[in-house]
Amino acid sequence: MGTRALAVASHRLLGFAFANADLLLEIAADGQIAFAIGASEALSGSRETALVGRAWRDFIDARDRTMVQALLDGLTEGKRGGPLVVTLASKGGVERAAAMSVFRLPGNDGAISCTFSRAAPSASHGLHDKAGLEAVTAALFETNKATGLEMELAFIEMGGLTSLRKVLGPEAAKDMELRLAGALRAQSHGGGAAADLGGDRYALVRHTGESGEALAQRLLHLLAVDPAHGVEAMAKTLSLKGEASPAQVLRALRYSLDNFIKDGLDAAAPASLNEAVSRSVRRTLVEVGALGQAVADRNFRLVYQPVVDLKKSCAVHHHEVLVRFGDNASPFPMIRMAEELDLIEPLDIAVIERTIAKLVAEPTLKLAANISGRTITSSAFVEAVRTLLADNTKAQGRLLLELTESAAIEDLALADRHLQALRAEGILICLDDFGAGAASLAYLQQLSLDIVKIDGRYIRELQHGGRESTFIRHLVTMCAELGVRTLAEMVETPQAEEAVRRAGVDYAQGWLYGAPMDVAATTAGLANTNVKPAARRVGAVDGWG
Repeated sequence: MGTRALAVASHRLLGFAFANADLLLEIAADGQIAFAIGASEALSGSRETALVGRAWRDFIDARDRTMVQALLDGLTEGKRGGPLVVTLASKGGVERAAAMSVFRLPGNDGAISCTFSRAAPSASHGLHDKAGLEAVTAALFETNKATGLEMELAFIEMGGLTSLRKVLGPEAAKDMELRLAGALRAQSHGGGAAADLGGDRYALVRHTGESGEALAQRLLHLLAVDPAHGVEAMAKTLSLKGEASPAQVLRALRYSLDNFIKDGLDAAAPASLNEAVSRSVRRTLVEVGALGQAVADRNFRLVYQPVVDLKKSCAVHHHEVLVRFGDNASPFPMIRMAEELDLIEPLDIAVIERTIAKLVAEPTLKLAANISGRTITSSAFVEAVRTLLADNTKAQGRLLLELTESAAIEDLALADRHLQALRAEGILICLDDFGAGAASLAYLQQLSLDIVKIDGRYIRELQHGGRESTFIRHLVTMCAELGVRTLAEMVETPQAEEAVRRAGVDYAQGWLYGAPMDVAATTAGLANTNVKPAARRVGAVDGWG
């Protein structure tokens, strides 16, 4: 081929490359950038001439270097890798990201050809937890149904890592964890679809291709652990190809991940998404039946935790009613399952029914029951509560409902109309866990409330001063101007109690005053009797003083 023909061919290849990328780099075997051409300044903030001679690590943000290192180390001759979304080293305080693809051309002295295309910055630079992977996978499933890309979920078990961590010591173990996280991310779709599931079990979403065994061996190679330590890797894959709704996909993923977390690869993993969907439907039907039966039979018990009035020498003001299924374990998983399976409204009604019965049986009690954000938008729920109170007049004026944020309220205007109807029946409304969710301020602004319960994470840090103290003082002031009282949860020490008292909070709840008990105590177990009663504040809730 003549010189001109070579020039035309080279020019044409360059055109093809730039049709698919903004920047081309070549990384030499020593890790230095040997060649750079393209829109480098627009992409990275540096001219391409300034990149040549630099280490590639200086071009990549520190948070993604272990991932890129694993991508390069796992590349054999004639193979491609990526694309991975990588954050580029910051220049001028601007965060820039690019989709990076690599290719090791045979006979090119170990150099690696790289392409970079502009991309949106990644929200994560590490491994997801189970919930994060479920969300990422469900989103990828929907995206790839449209593009036709075939994806799979890989389950990976790394035997021997727990023992090795004890042998290595903190620094070496931390370095190993970083290498493993980088290797897992490098094998995942876009570098952002890998998770640590605990117990040396991991999962990632990737393009369908090589076997699970090949993936396991690559991860061992990239981990670079001395074989004498006996670390082993095993992997199985689940094809994500199939016809399923987003809800079915999410439940199938949850089913498969739960089984893997519980039993590892010894469990009989589903071979396809359709099989996983089928299995998850069967399990869901069993769960629906068991939970539905528990609700129908009222097969749960109630426990009561005191809430004290800080303005009245910590006298018991009312009790929060908490539901328990079977044992004293946290009911949160069951509540979440009830919300997902559309059983939360019957459960909320059943709990309120039992709460009202308790109020009738003990005329001196005042009780607060929790209701889900999903339930409050149901007119049937409002009518059921009104009927229960009409049939049990002795309970009127002593019931409070705590509105939780475990499920978002989609129609705030409708929710407020229902809350006003309940308040007209003499029921007080408390917004639970204020500050824990992004919607808290909107709820306070748009809903008719009597009490705001401040999320416990702020209370635990309040006694140390700083931002939490400022936040709570301003919240108390704002609520006072709105005629709303405040309640601090997770008050566990006298120091925390003193801090919330100084901030002007009205009520307190926590282990300092008593744990949830089967019997509602009439006095708080550790109430501070040395505090003088304060005058009733303007805006106090009528009948609940």
